[in-house]
Amino acid sequence: MKDKLAKLINVKSIVTLILTGVFSYLAITKEITGEQFLMIFTTIIAFYFGTQSEKKRNEGE
Repeated sequence: MKDKLAKLINVKSIVTLILTGVFSYLAITKEITGEQFLMIFTTIIAFYFGTQSEKKRNEGE
């Protein structure tokens, strides 16, 4: 359990969570549209999970 928590708390994870919070706040306060939020959030999540997938694939080699 501690290993999973330690892996969760790395720079990419922290940046992803902060960006999610910031863009959620901007969408709630109507600074950006829902469409803009969706595009930005999808990009962030795709990058995060893409790098995680690549990391796992490289570890398996």
